[in-house]
Amino acid sequence: MEREFMEFDVVIVGAGPAGLSAACRLKQKAAEAGQEISVCVVEKGSEVGAHILSGAVFEPRALNELFPDWKALGAPLNTPVKGDDIYVLTSADAGTKVPGAFVPKTMHNEGNYIISLGNLCRWLAQQAENLGVEIYPGFAAQEALIDEHGVVRGIITGDLGVDREGHPKEGLYTPGMELRGKYTLFAEGCRGHIGKQLIKRFNLDSEADAQHYGIGLKEIWEIDPAKHQQGLVVHTAGWPLDVMGTENTGGSFLYHLENNQVVVGLIVDLSYANPYLSPFDEFQRLKHHPILKQYLEGGKRISYGARAICKGGLNSLPKMVFPGGALIGCDLGTLNFAKIKGSHTAMKSGMLAAESVADALFAGNEGGDALNTYVEAFKGSWLHEELFASRNFGAAIHKFGPVLGGAFNFIDQNLFGGKMPFTLHDNKPDYACMKLAADSKKIDYPKPDGKLSFDKLSSVFISGTNHEEEQPCHLKLKDPNIPISVNLPKYDEPAQRYCPAGVYEVVTQEDGAKRFQINAQNCVHCKTCDIKDPSQNITWVTPEGAGGPTYPNM
Repeated sequence: MEREFMEFDVVIVGAGPAGLSAACRLKQKAAEAGQEISVCVVEKGSEVGAHILSGAVFEPRALNELFPDWKALGAPLNTPVKGDDIYVLTSADAGTKVPGAFVPKTMHNEGNYIISLGNLCRWLAQQAENLGVEIYPGFAAQEALIDEHGVVRGIITGDLGVDREGHPKEGLYTPGMELRGKYTLFAEGCRGHIGKQLIKRFNLDSEADAQHYGIGLKEIWEIDPAKHQQGLVVHTAGWPLDVMGTENTGGSFLYHLENNQVVVGLIVDLSYANPYLSPFDEFQRLKHHPILKQYLEGGKRISYGARAICKGGLNSLPKMVFPGGALIGCDLGTLNFAKIKGSHTAMKSGMLAAESVADALFAGNEGGDALNTYVEAFKGSWLHEELFASRNFGAAIHKFGPVLGGAFNFIDQNLFGGKMPFTLHDNKPDYACMKLAADSKKIDYPKPDGKLSFDKLSSVFISGTNHEEEQPCHLKLKDPNIPISVNLPKYDEPAQRYCPAGVYEVVTQEDGAKRFQINAQNCVHCKTCDIKDPSQNITWVTPEGAGGPTYPNM
């Protein structure tokens, strides 16, 4: 098919912190050199920020480098952290506060800010456009453009106006465009679907440990002003997940923003073993714990969302570059799990890649080479130093559990500065950690009360999620029989529980037979199914552009 095309020096996929920082840095480098670099950012959300979800306690280190005058420019960093409370929850109604002296130093947040990452990305997009970057929200990058020499030359956006069977709708069909670039940077976020394809095609993970993931669930609440403590950061480990064990681990957060708002969330490690575990329902019952309930009771929930995070760190990083482009941010996996922060690391990776691309363009290179100067700059940067110091954090939690693993991490971070003379490795993929249903204990979750806890459908409703109904399903099954013939008897089909949006159901038909139903319209684009399915039978691809959640300020 002949497609329309546009040509740029650099195409960037994803308007998150990595992609937008790369775009800004490219334009800054061009201005410094007195040259022109044309830059395009394509974003699948309906607007910049619509698909952005993070805690978020933000470390401004990379922002200080990118825009030293960010305060004068009005960056939305309005709430400095004023205190850190860390608890180990030992049961549904008990917990112990961890003295500050025993907290790993990576968990201290002096100098950081509680922010909406979505709003920061909207601000970064304004700065990028002021510098001359072209940003196209509502267009989903569907596949990479790869020439006959194996060089990435840009991307193709998804077709619009296609029915469920893949046929063009009369009067509505618009074929996707080719966005051609001398270099292409992929900043799709965790488990980016083109990034996943590129890792496989170019064998980028051949020397890396298995990547590890968590699912982060988050809500925004308006609370009683008498209970609000602007700038307070609360973290917990333990209940409702494992306190001493290693099979079902994770932790929660509650941050006090401005305007009597708090954000509350739970991160469940996707290495969990029990197929009956539901991250969504664990989050809902967590909010009834007295330590969280004291802030939320009497408040109003105003937003909900979920997103997978990469937490393998340095050990799990694939090769960063390939002919014609590079992976940046969470598409690469730069989140520092020891800090539970990935925004500043994503920004720095994008800035480093941008500087390498700019230098290549100034030298007259047209993209056929790999951006090895990006790799060298990364190894010499504070980003690499930070990830190296935190390389054992996640593996220690997986191997020893939150309490003993936390003790190990205290020694590693506070006494050795992350420079212990060995590295822990964890090479078992998350999906392979799931036990058989016959060997697992069923979990009886309490019914939501509609005050602190809620059901999935009402939660999806306030996420603003919507997809054009008559379009091909973007959740692809390699074998449509596996959910019922394999996953149901072996694991009681865990997709109906690990999905935080009610996308997957096992329906009993009139004749008693079971049927696997996919409610793709509910999908919040968290990617958990692509990661956790024990048969690795589900592949998440981008739906039509502008589909998915519409987060106002997550």
